[in-house]
Amino acid sequence: MTQIYPVILCGGSGMRLWPLSRKALPKPFLPLVNEETLFEQAVRRVAGDDRFAAPLVVAGEAHSDLIMAQLGNTPGARLVVEPCARNTAPAIALAAALLPEDAVMLVCPSDHHIADAGAFRAAALAAAELARLDHLVSFGIAPDRPETGYGYLERGAPLAGGYAIARFVEKPDLARAQEYLASGKFSWNGGIFAFRAGRLLEELAAHRPEMASLVRQAVAEGHEEGARFLPAAEPFAAIVGDSIDYAVMENTSSAAMVSVDMGWSDIGNWAALADALAGVADGEGNVTRGGPVDLSKCRGVFALTDGPRISAVGLEDVCIIVSGNEVLVTTREGALLVGKLPGAANQ
Repeated sequence: MTQIYPVILCGGSGMRLWPLSRKALPKPFLPLVNEETLFEQAVRRVAGDDRFAAPLVVAGEAHSDLIMAQLGNTPGARLVVEPCARNTAPAIALAAALLPEDAVMLVCPSDHHIADAGAFRAAALAAAELARLDHLVSFGIAPDRPETGYGYLERGAPLAGGYAIARFVEKPDLARAQEYLASGKFSWNGGIFAFRAGRLLEELAAHRPEMASLVRQAVAEGHEEGARFLPAAEPFAAIVGDSIDYAVMENTSSAAMVSVDMGWSDIGNWAALADALAGVADGEGNVTRGGPVDLSKCRGVFALTDGPRISAVGLEDVCIIVSGNEVLVTTREGALLVGKLPGAANQ
């Protein structure tokens, strides 16, 4: 079997998990769920398995040294250093342009938590088979609640190992999310994809021709520095950024999906991290990290500190974060808005 090429995307400013996550050290590079960082977990999920090639990481210059350090001695790993941030479509296209046309890419965000690595790899193999048939494949995450913070995929006609995508749905309101969950026809769009590299570039050229041309120019005029590839800055900076969903997936007639239940979370805010750590909660649903933390008559509290003591009495469904000289207190619902706070925005 031809190897699958993991492409790990590292981007974002770290604002939603402020104050622990910051621009200089954003979410992917923090040990949030266990002692490994989310980035290290993403690398390890495909390591030691000869069905997967060495990872190709795409990231900005600001975190390139950090990435190389966390890659450690991962054999054959390469880093593509984006000259500037232009969203996921150009980032993925850079990787595609550096791979053989027939290479099947497995595009993975670096900041997601996946509890069941075996289920992930099984879905990757199924997605790769569809990609070899020139489908552009999304992972459809099995929903367990009427989530309004994610996009959805509607399952269409069955394919060998998956389904066609009937439609992409933007983040719904609660009533529609409840309908989607009850119907059993919808999955969350987890932002994980599989494509044949040449096929992706063909679709990008059809739907975003200027972007495709500038990516190819940036690669053609780029250069290697050891394990790093540096695309040419001028053509890449001229790209009008867009997500892979808008640029390609919602325009192609070949969109497909594999459904997977793998204990997935995008760790998109403090409440989501608390949910991912529910297995270590106490009898009242409280989760504590770091220490010391003293909770009395509390329920559903998430408390994390890097040193100063947290003491709380009589709170419910609250997140308390102490990091350095910053303190954040928010309800679970308010956790969605943390990135808009002045401290997060001006870090």
